[in-house]
Amino acid sequence: MSTLPSRRPHRTRSSSPDRPSAAAAVAAGGPSGPASGTSAAPGLASRDFLLLLAATFAVFGSATPMLSIVPLWVEHGGSGHGGAGATTAVHMATTVATQLTTGRILRRIPASWVLGGGALLIGLPCLGYALTAALPWTVAVSALRGTGFGLVTVAGSALAARLAGPGQRGRALGWYGVAVGLPAAALVPAAVWAVAEFGFVPVFAVSAALGMLGAPLGAAVLAGHGPSRGRRRARTAGPGASEAGTSVPEARSARISTAPTETAPGSRSGPGPMRGLPVRLLAAPVLLLLAPVCALGSLMSFLPLALAPQAAPAALLTLSAALTIGRWAAGEWSDRRGGTGRFMAPCAALCALATAAFAVVGGGPAAPEGGGAAAGTVAAVAAALVFGLGMGALQNDTLVAMFHRTGPERHAAISAAWNMTFDSAYGVGALLTGAVAQTFSLSLPATFGVLAALTAAVLPVAAALRLRPSHHR
Repeated sequence: MSTLPSRRPHRTRSSSPDRPSAAAAVAAGGPSGPASGTSAAPGLASRDFLLLLAATFAVFGSATPMLSIVPLWVEHGGSGHGGAGATTAVHMATTVATQLTTGRILRRIPASWVLGGGALLIGLPCLGYALTAALPWTVAVSALRGTGFGLVTVAGSALAARLAGPGQRGRALGWYGVAVGLPAAALVPAAVWAVAEFGFVPVFAVSAALGMLGAPLGAAVLAGHGPSRGRRRARTAGPGASEAGTSVPEARSARISTAPTETAPGSRSGPGPMRGLPVRLLAAPVLLLLAPVCALGSLMSFLPLALAPQAAPAALLTLSAALTIGRWAAGEWSDRRGGTGRFMAPCAALCALATAAFAVVGGGPAAPEGGGAAAGTVAAVAAALVFGLGMGALQNDTLVAMFHRTGPERHAAISAAWNMTFDSAYGVGALLTGAVAQTFSLSLPATFGVLAALTAAVLPVAAALRLRPSHHR
């Protein structure tokens, strides 16, 4: 009854036991046989999955540090907290607007090409920041980069789910999360330090180079497995035909299991990527994700301004590393132990607790020196560790739970929905923090306290939705 492909493609019926069957090739989005080039068999050690991880590392190495550096850049230009929050908000607004249409784009253009094109749109405009720190220009550059970010986030997570076997999906998304998080762990604090030592322009140049490096790496994923050829084979095979010795039920199963990023026009997935999603099943994961991500957007944008100079790089390093570890660990647990969805509510509670801690320890540039500064740095690092572990596990567990609750035929739609939720909340968090702090003359730590209360208020609402682990059949 299951429509999921076998985790071991060589066990399906094929004319040769030593290579994947045509059904497995169709499931990977490409043609079968020797003409297809490299194998598209899924797996965490496959060539395509490793290329995806490398491309993701380069692209997010370009994108993530700018979310902390650009607010510093506009503050340097005299735009204040409101302008700093606006750059992140506009970046995320164009990201979400792009994600709304990326599902349709992916049905016509291979996901790897979309990933490569998005990488260019993230990298090249970084050079434009160096021209001026004026707010209108900086916002326009951020909007352009947000378009590329929208393409990359949807195409990347859909490819990660598609390239892994069903029993590896949690680990695949966990490792994908590592590729997303490692650049933040290594490069965000390094970028903040480099700005203080060398200025903004060298940081912009390095960010542009990383984005351009990610473009060819992303375009090489599934190279030689064009979806249009695979779809033509499936359509011309006829209702009673088989492909390379594969029975009709197996070929149908392979086509159904293909992520909708390669669904032909006119298929049952409908004209829009969001159509037909089971809102009732997805309400709890989305609700639990929203408020903590608002806090994350606020912290990543304003910790360099809210903490003492010696505390900010250490806290950002810890936060980014903990995000990566939490996401990877949650993926490993969900695959090996089961129980997808169990981490969501506890991790949201950890995020609320840590955000409240930042409201207490944030002292800004005028924080005391000596022993008081050292204690403040330790407290900020501890809060960053708790928040990062909780947020990382929450990211992975909500995404895997949404995949499980809808099935493989909705991978692209779920990828778009999850990324739109994450990125819109990230932008709203940064915008609200800057606007509230500037409008009501509140300190940044005080706005962190507001976000902590918002996150805590969501928990009983999610509990009322009878949140429980869910497994898709």
